[in-house]
Amino acid sequence: MVGSLLQPLILRLLRAAAVLDVPSERSSHSTPIPRGGGVGVAVAAGLALVLNEHARSIAVPLLFFGAIGLLEDLRGAPIRLRLLLQLLAGVATGLVLVPGGQATSVHVLLVLALATWLAAYVNAFNFMDGINGISAVHAILGGAVYAVLGVLMDLPLLTAAGTLIAAASLTFLPWNAWVAKVFLGDVGSYALGGALSTIAAYAIVRGTPPEAAAAPLALYLADTGWTLLRRISKGEAWYRPHRNHAYQRLTDAGWSHQRVTVVTAVTGAAVAGCLVAASFNGPLARAALDATALAILAAYLAAPAWLAVQRAKPSPEGRTIHARTVSSTSR
Repeated sequence: MVGSLLQPLILRLLRAAAVLDVPSERSSHSTPIPRGGGVGVAVAAGLALVLNEHARSIAVPLLFFGAIGLLEDLRGAPIRLRLLLQLLAGVATGLVLVPGGQATSVHVLLVLALATWLAAYVNAFNFMDGINGISAVHAILGGAVYAVLGVLMDLPLLTAAGTLIAAASLTFLPWNAWVAKVFLGDVGSYALGGALSTIAAYAIVRGTPPEAAAAPLALYLADTGWTLLRRISKGEAWYRPHRNHAYQRLTDAGWSHQRVTVVTAVTGAAVAGCLVAASFNGPLARAALDATALAILAAYLAAPAWLAVQRAKPSPEGRTIHARTVSSTSR
């Protein structure tokens, strides 16, 4: 409710301040669109988390990373500074959330490991936020899966945090899913990425099987990781802006933003379902379900190349069908 009430006001403020996402070679939109709409999601989710006794701790990474994203949306920041700030936010989160009781060296290693993981996934989430609705839908799906896991594992934090993040993300979807009036911006993607990755780390520490804890994040991790490996293997500057993610290549091949978002949502849900189910089954069923999840991810990653080949085949009239780039209203 808070996010729905805030969004019109936030949109007016962004327009008045000319906080716009101007199209570039990486963009999937053709006209400047206000960015930073994720402020409403971050405020709504942050307030709800703070007021919930079970999920209060998840407000820490959400607000820390959201603040860094807001700085980037409003003023911009060099890549090295952004990464430094992200790591510092991760360390701050670790200092607040990692329990003591162990040797100092072990505590430091745990804090640094958490900081590295949070920064890595925040960037993966941000890289994947490039077409209409994709990240809001991903956060809704992720929150829902964690809410279910919380019930299954008797972890109230997962249930509360997952539900609240899903609800806050749902309030943003009408503003971005079809014709984008505003983008999440870095504030939204950093906040949601920081919150979801912290929940995953908490779930593992509290005994949730690793594949179940990572299930809601699997598609974003697979797309980002595979794209990174492909670029490195080709000798490309992997840190430069690009349009090599599977979801971007699907839009370049002619699919609409909405179609790609639905495909990624269905794929992500199928993978998450397999991984969660695998965690509560015996060894043989677990191996089969894990293999099925990997096969689904592999099919998703191979889809752009297959689609490009299909579109390049000669038509019955002897003409070659070429892939086209779709201009849309998302970044």
